[in-house]
Amino acid sequence: MLSQRRRDLNRKRGSVSISRIMALTFLGIILAGTGLLCLPASSRSGRPAGFLNALFTATSATCVTGLVIGDTWSLWTPLGQVIILVMIQVGGLGFMAAASFAFFTLKVKIGMVSKFVMAESIGASSISDVTVHMRLLLLRAFIVEGAGALVLTARFAFEYPFLQAVKLGVFHSVSAFCNAGFDILGFRTPGASMLYYHTDPVVCLTLCALVVVGGLGFLVWDEVLRERDSRKWSVYTRLVLITTGSLLVFGFLMTCILEWGNPETLGPMGFGSKLLAALFQSVTLRTAGFAGLNQAVLTPASRGIAILLMLIGGSSASTAGGLKTVTFVVLLLFLWNRMRGRYTVSVFHRTISDGQVLNAVTIFGLMVLLAFSGGILLCGTTDGVSFTAGLYETVSALGTVGLSTGITPSLHPVARVLLIAYMYFGRVGLLTISFGFLKKKPAGENYRFANTDLLIG
Repeated sequence: MLSQRRRDLNRKRGSVSISRIMALTFLGIILAGTGLLCLPASSRSGRPAGFLNALFTATSATCVTGLVIGDTWSLWTPLGQVIILVMIQVGGLGFMAAASFAFFTLKVKIGMVSKFVMAESIGASSISDVTVHMRLLLLRAFIVEGAGALVLTARFAFEYPFLQAVKLGVFHSVSAFCNAGFDILGFRTPGASMLYYHTDPVVCLTLCALVVVGGLGFLVWDEVLRERDSRKWSVYTRLVLITTGSLLVFGFLMTCILEWGNPETLGPMGFGSKLLAALFQSVTLRTAGFAGLNQAVLTPASRGIAILLMLIGGSSASTAGGLKTVTFVVLLLFLWNRMRGRYTVSVFHRTISDGQVLNAVTIFGLMVLLAFSGGILLCGTTDGVSFTAGLYETVSALGTVGLSTGITPSLHPVARVLLIAYMYFGRVGLLTISFGFLKKKPAGENYRFANTDLLIG
């Protein structure tokens, strides 16, 4: 009996330590980046940027969000931009990839608990596959980023000196693949993001491809590349690909319908440019954060669609944030079956466990509650901010998207601190909660109270 209690205690300590290590590692990266951005050499003005501004930027970069207190090119020197890029890369690939890469490079033995968590996070079929999986994951990520950088560099070389074109190509390729949304095009028009290139097919389509690939998830890459026969793909991979494609088409069609005649967005463009800009808007809402259209002048209906798509986000074990595509599908399937009087949820002739359904409902409810609470706080602490604009901002932070209606620089310090917390939770908190779902026996369920009946609905 005593040995069993010790084993249970050790198992509990192991699971807690893994979650704690994940959260503290991200926090450490954020604080280190904050310290570096506070240096006068990182600030374009030559003076320290201020702790809150540096903390906000470091959190946004590490959590691959893209919300900024000002234009990245105008505020930060080349050194500051490199620091931001490094944080984006580490945050985009995630703590698990970075930690595994360090273990592999330094030849450090990975513990069994750590291997289990890494296997779950990247979709490895067994614990022994973690090191091989991580090596392939990082190699493929760098290959995709490198290919994107080459294409963008070749395009930018027509307009800028070669070294500047390389810098622009590398920065925006990494930012797009990691779904970060940071840009350094402020030397053209400060704060305009990708508005200058929203009708450029090479730039737009390259960024779209990087965003989509980065947001699909490591497990999906591996299975699609390894198994050519789509009939043999797992239920998860099929759900991710179908849901991602459906949401991209939905966002594209709704943007075309709602913004086609808007004189502030698609209205003045030609037919082909309208289609390209609508596609870019749909893709960037998948937690990418590049602004191809001015989000402040979207129609109210378009903002509502944007909030929904930002909340859903990308897929699990990817560089994207948000509720996650499969979580959203499970939620829809659950609602559909309950309306039909069914208690089980199934898809592709497979039953989804009650525990996973409950997890999806829990995460959705938590995100919606935080989003609405944050929207109320933002409009309550900052004059001139409507609830819609505040909700747009908080969903963008929670989903680690980075799109904004332009209110970020004018927000009250309390509101900025809230967004910092939301960006951190959107990237780290949901992941930690997900690992908590992996426990075989949830805490607090050693006993149950007697049942009671309530009127629901």
